Amino acid sequence: MVSLSSPFLEMVRGEIRLRGYSIRTEKSYIYWIKQFILFHQKRHPAEMAAVEVKAFLTWLAVKQNVAVNTQKVALNALVFLYAKILKQELGDLGFTLAVKQRHLPVVLSQEEILLIFAQMQGRNRLIFELLYAGGLRITECLRLRVQDIDFSQGSICVRDAKGNKDRQTLLGKSLVPQLSELIERSLELQREDNQRGIGPSLPHQLAKKFPNAFRSPAWMYIFPSVSYSEQPVTHQLCRHHLHDSVARKALQQAVVAAGIDRKRVTCHSFRHSFATHLLQAGCDIRNVQELLGHNDVKTTQIYTHVLGQHFSGVNSPLDRLRLLGGL
Repeated sequence: MVSLSSPFLEMVRGEIRLRGYSIRTEKSYIYWIKQFILFHQKRHPAEMAAVEVKAFLTWLAVKQNVAVNTQKVALNALVFLYAKILKQELGDLGFTLAVKQRHLPVVLSQEEILLIFAQMQGRNRLIFELLYAGGLRITECLRLRVQDIDFSQGSICVRDAKGNKDRQTLLGKSLVPQLSELIERSLELQREDNQRGIGPSLPHQLAKKFPNAFRSPAWMYIFPSVSYSEQPVTHQLCRHHLHDSVARKALQQAVVAAGIDRKRVTCHSFRHSFATHLLQAGCDIRNVQELLGHNDVKTTQIYTHVLGQHFSGVNSPLDRLRLLGGL
């Protein structure tokens, strides 16, 4: 039997950190490994194998009706557990993930985006302008540090994005004055924190190799949190970036105030709109793919399905009939 606060789970956590996985991946893997153990009445994973893994995944899919991506994360967590920790190959599980249905992304028109921006100001507006200007995910935007902005090239470096990849994307020239001002305010906050021996949160290995890196302006968050928090690995007091719930709340308030209530608008809608509007303007799909950080152009092609006649030049046959005077 495994206790949910057992040395075994702490050992798993240590192995995850040793391999340099992100904190979010660590939390996700530990969660699903715990759920797997609970599902099998706290039996030790070493006593189980492919049959028990398949039973758990089937329960998630059939009884819990979880999303396809959730199934994949749970499967990845268990494959990591058995392959990397227990050194056991699961082999062919005979389990087929549910087929993910294609859903067209929610895209805002430029008029709708302007209406939403008009309901925001200051920091909150700048966050969403950056999402739209560069096709950023909300977490990518909030994790930006001073060193990630290149004003001379008009670019943003997105580090450790989805799939642990770095990429370059666009920085809207019109945002330079506001962004410069915000960076100066963030650096002033860093200087005040440094006087207390506190600085921005840093990757664990970097903090060990360069103990004074927290004093470097390059590592300061552009959107710092208003309060301190404890670094989850080193347990040192630090200032993390702004939590994404702050931005999501601001967006929902702006959407209601703008009267845009017939679409499900999320932070990701600005990334979708960025890609769609670039394609509408004639930008090559390969360039859009690179800016978004997609591995496969097929992922980017989803945006061609929301363009209608503006992209493909195909008109409804009813409209052609009207032109002929048939109606």
